[in-house]
Amino acid sequence: MKTIKIAVIGGTGKSGKYLVQQLLQKGYSIRLLLRNPEHFEIKSPLIEIVKGDARDYESVFLALQNCDCVLSMLGQPKGESSIFSTATSHIIKAMQQLGLPRYIVTTGLNVNTEIDSKSEKVQIATNWMYEHYPETTNDKQKEYEILSKSELNWTMVRLPLIRQTNDSFPYQTSLTDCSGDFISATDLADFVIREMQEGHFIKKAPFLYNF
Repeated sequence: MKTIKIAVIGGTGKSGKYLVQQLLQKGYSIRLLLRNPEHFEIKSPLIEIVKGDARDYESVFLALQNCDCVLSMLGQPKGESSIFSTATSHIIKAMQQLGLPRYIVTTGLNVNTEIDSKSEKVQIATNWMYEHYPETTNDKQKEYEILSKSELNWTMVRLPLIRQTNDSFPYQTSLTDCSGDFISATDLADFVIREMQEGHFIKKAPFLYNF
Protein backbone atom coordinates (compact mmCIF):
# COMPACT_ATOMS: atom_id res chain seq x y z
CA MET A 1 0.00 0.00 0.00
CA LYS A 2 1.37 3.39 -1.04
CA THR A 3 2.30 5.76 1.79
CA ILE A 4 0.51 9.09 1.42
CA LYS A 5 2.90 12.03 1.49
CA ILE A 6 1.67 15.51 2.34
CA ALA A 7 3.49 18.70 1.40
CA VAL A 8 3.06 21.30 4.14
CA ILE A 9 3.79 24.97 3.58
CA GLY A 10 3.95 27.11 6.72
CA GLY A 11 4.45 24.16 9.05
CA THR A 12 6.36 26.14 11.69
CA GLY A 13 3.77 28.87 12.17
CA LYS A 14 1.30 29.41 15.00
CA SER A 15 -1.25 27.07 13.45
CA GLY A 16 1.01 25.06 11.16
CA LYS A 17 2.77 23.27 13.99
CA TYR A 18 -0.57 21.90 15.22
CA LEU A 19 -1.25 20.56 11.74
CA VAL A 20 2.15 18.87 11.57
CA GLN A 21 1.62 17.21 14.94
CA GLN A 22 -1.80 15.85 13.98
CA LEU A 23 -0.55 14.58 10.61
CA LEU A 24 2.24 12.73 12.41
CA GLN A 25 -0.22 11.27 14.92
CA LYS A 26 -2.24 9.91 12.00
CA GLY A 27 0.84 8.38 10.40
CA TYR A 28 1.18 10.62 7.35
CA SER A 29 4.53 11.17 5.71
CA ILE A 30 5.27 14.91 5.52
CA ARG A 31 7.53 17.09 3.42
CA LEU A 32 8.04 20.56 4.87
CA LEU A 33 9.25 23.64 3.03
CA LEU A 34 11.20 25.66 5.61
CA ARG A 35 13.15 28.89 5.30
CA ASN A 36 15.02 28.17 8.53
CA PRO A 37 15.06 24.42 9.17
CA GLU A 38 17.59 24.87 11.96
CA HIS A 39 14.78 26.35 14.07
CA PHE A 40 12.45 23.40 13.52
CA GLU A 41 12.28 21.26 16.67
CA ILE A 42 9.94 18.37 15.81
CA LYS A 43 11.85 15.15 15.13
CA SER A 44 10.26 12.25 13.28
CA PRO A 45 11.27 9.71 10.62
CA LEU A 46 8.04 10.69 8.84
CA ILE A 47 9.32 14.24 8.23
CA GLU A 48 11.42 15.30 5.26
CA ILE A 49 12.61 18.92 5.12
CA VAL A 50 13.28 21.03 2.04
CA LYS A 51 15.11 24.28 2.75
CA GLY A 52 13.65 27.11 0.70
CA ASP A 53 11.14 29.94 0.41
CA ALA A 54 7.55 29.79 -0.83
CA ARG A 55 8.30 32.85 -2.98
CA ASP A 56 10.92 30.87 -4.91
CA TYR A 57 9.37 28.63 -7.55
CA GLU A 58 12.19 26.08 -7.64
CA SER A 59 11.93 25.58 -3.88
CA VAL A 60 8.18 25.04 -4.15
CA PHE A 61 8.55 22.59 -7.04
CA LEU A 62 11.14 20.57 -5.12
CA ALA A 63 8.97 20.48 -1.99
CA LEU A 64 5.92 19.24 -3.90
CA GLN A 65 7.59 16.45 -5.88
CA ASN A 66 6.18 12.96 -5.18
CA CYS A 67 3.54 14.35 -2.81
CA ASP A 68 -0.18 13.56 -2.91
CA CYS A 69 -1.68 16.73 -1.44
CA VAL A 70 -0.56 20.25 -0.54
CA LEU A 71 -1.61 21.98 2.69
CA SER A 72 -0.67 25.60 3.38
CA MET A 73 -0.91 27.52 6.64
CA LEU A 74 1.55 30.12 5.45
CA GLY A 75 1.80 33.24 7.59
CA GLN A 76 3.02 36.70 6.71
CA PRO A 77 6.70 37.29 7.58
CA LYS A 78 7.05 40.47 9.62
CA GLY A 79 8.50 43.44 7.81
CA GLU A 80 8.34 41.80 4.38
CA SER A 81 6.13 42.35 1.36
CA SER A 82 2.94 40.31 1.21
CA ILE A 83 3.62 36.68 0.39
CA PHE A 84 0.24 35.06 -0.29
CA SER A 85 -0.59 35.50 -3.98
CA THR A 86 3.00 34.84 -5.03
CA ALA A 87 3.23 31.65 -2.98
CA THR A 88 -0.10 30.31 -4.19
CA SER A 89 0.76 31.14 -7.81
CA HIS A 90 3.96 29.11 -7.48
CA ILE A 91 2.11 26.27 -5.76
CA ILE A 92 -0.56 26.15 -8.48
CA LYS A 93 2.07 26.12 -11.24
CA ALA A 94 4.08 23.36 -9.55
CA MET A 95 0.98 21.28 -8.85
CA GLN A 96 -0.09 21.53 -12.47
CA GLN A 97 3.33 20.46 -13.67
CA LEU A 98 3.45 17.57 -11.21
CA GLY A 99 -0.15 16.47 -11.72
CA LEU A 100 -1.23 17.12 -8.13
CA PRO A 101 -4.92 18.03 -7.84
CA ARG A 102 -5.60 18.81 -4.15
CA TYR A 103 -4.69 22.07 -2.39
CA ILE A 104 -6.00 23.39 0.92
CA VAL A 105 -4.96 26.83 2.16
CA THR A 106 -5.99 28.97 5.12
CA THR A 107 -6.68 32.70 5.10
CA GLY A 108 -8.48 35.42 7.06
CA LEU A 109 -12.19 36.16 7.30
CA ASN A 110 -11.53 39.40 5.37
CA VAL A 111 -11.50 37.52 2.05
CA ASN A 112 -14.73 38.06 0.11
CA THR A 113 -16.52 35.66 -2.23
CA GLU A 114 -19.43 36.18 -4.60
CA ILE A 115 -21.93 34.40 -2.34
CA ASP A 116 -21.04 36.04 0.99
CA SER A 117 -23.65 37.48 3.30
CA LYS A 118 -21.38 38.81 6.03
CA SER A 119 -22.89 40.11 9.24
CA GLU A 120 -22.28 43.72 10.20
CA LYS A 121 -19.68 42.58 12.73
CA VAL A 122 -17.71 40.56 10.18
CA GLN A 123 -17.98 43.32 7.58
CA ILE A 124 -16.61 45.84 10.08
CA ALA A 125 -13.70 43.48 10.78
CA THR A 126 -13.11 43.11 7.03
CA ASN A 127 -13.13 46.88 6.53
CA TRP A 128 -10.74 47.32 9.47
CA MET A 129 -8.25 44.95 7.85
CA TYR A 130 -8.43 46.84 4.56
CA GLU A 131 -7.85 50.11 6.41
CA HIS A 132 -4.97 49.01 8.63
CA TYR A 133 -3.31 46.25 6.57
CA PRO A 134 -4.16 47.13 2.97
CA GLU A 135 -1.25 45.34 1.28
CA THR A 136 -1.73 41.92 2.85
CA THR A 137 -5.54 42.17 2.81
CA ASN A 138 -5.63 42.99 -0.89
CA ASP A 139 -3.07 40.28 -1.56
CA LYS A 140 -5.17 37.65 0.22
CA GLN A 141 -8.13 38.65 -1.93
CA LYS A 142 -5.91 38.34 -5.00
CA GLU A 143 -4.91 34.87 -3.80
CA TYR A 144 -8.58 33.85 -3.74
CA GLU A 145 -9.14 35.23 -7.25
CA ILE A 146 -6.13 33.27 -8.55
CA LEU A 147 -7.37 30.07 -6.91
CA SER A 148 -10.93 30.49 -8.15
CA LYS A 149 -9.67 30.62 -11.74
CA SER A 150 -7.45 27.55 -11.38
CA GLU A 151 -8.37 23.99 -12.34
CA LEU A 152 -7.17 22.55 -9.03
CA ASN A 153 -9.40 20.93 -6.45
CA TRP A 154 -8.74 23.75 -4.01
CA THR A 155 -10.28 24.73 -0.69
CA MET A 156 -9.61 28.08 1.00
CA VAL A 157 -10.49 28.01 4.70
CA ARG A 158 -11.43 31.45 6.05
CA LEU A 159 -10.66 31.97 9.72
CA PRO A 160 -11.38 34.30 12.65
CA LEU A 161 -8.81 34.71 15.45
CA ILE A 162 -6.76 31.52 15.92
CA ARG A 163 -6.26 30.43 19.51
CA GLN A 164 -3.10 28.42 20.07
CA THR A 165 -4.44 25.72 22.33
CA ASN A 166 -4.56 21.94 22.54
CA ASP A 167 -8.18 22.22 23.66
CA SER A 168 -10.91 21.24 21.24
CA PHE A 169 -14.38 22.77 20.95
CA PRO A 170 -17.41 22.22 18.70
CA TYR A 171 -16.90 23.93 15.37
CA GLN A 172 -19.01 24.87 12.37
CA THR A 173 -18.56 25.93 8.78
CA SER A 174 -20.44 28.38 6.60
CA LEU A 175 -19.95 29.50 3.03
CA THR A 176 -21.49 32.93 3.63
CA ASP A 177 -20.67 34.26 7.12
CA CYS A 178 -18.49 33.73 10.19
CA SER A 179 -20.62 33.38 13.31
CA GLY A 180 -17.76 32.72 15.75
CA ASP A 181 -14.98 34.90 17.12
CA PHE A 182 -12.22 32.31 17.21
CA ILE A 183 -11.03 28.89 16.10
CA SER A 184 -8.81 26.59 18.14
CA ALA A 185 -5.59 25.71 16.32
CA THR A 186 -6.26 22.10 17.29
CA ASP A 187 -9.71 22.20 15.68
CA LEU A 188 -8.32 23.95 12.61
CA ALA A 189 -5.81 21.15 12.10
CA ASP A 190 -8.56 18.56 12.58
CA PHE A 191 -10.76 20.26 9.98
CA VAL A 192 -7.98 20.60 7.40
CA ILE A 193 -7.12 16.90 7.68
CA ARG A 194 -10.78 15.89 7.48
CA GLU A 195 -11.27 18.10 4.44
CA MET A 196 -8.19 16.58 2.82
CA GLN A 197 -9.65 13.12 3.40
CA GLU A 198 -13.30 13.81 2.58
CA GLY A 199 -13.36 16.78 0.17
CA HIS A 200 -16.64 18.43 1.18
CA PHE A 201 -15.54 21.94 0.12
CA ILE A 202 -13.76 21.47 -3.19
CA LYS A 203 -13.54 24.78 -5.08
CA LYS A 204 -15.14 26.57 -2.12
CA ALA A 205 -14.05 28.97 0.64
CA PRO A 206 -15.79 28.04 3.90
CA PHE A 207 -15.57 30.02 7.11
CA LEU A 208 -14.48 27.83 10.05
CA TYR A 209 -15.20 28.81 13.66
CA ASN A 210 -15.85 27.47 17.13
CA PHE A 211 -19.20 28.01 18.81
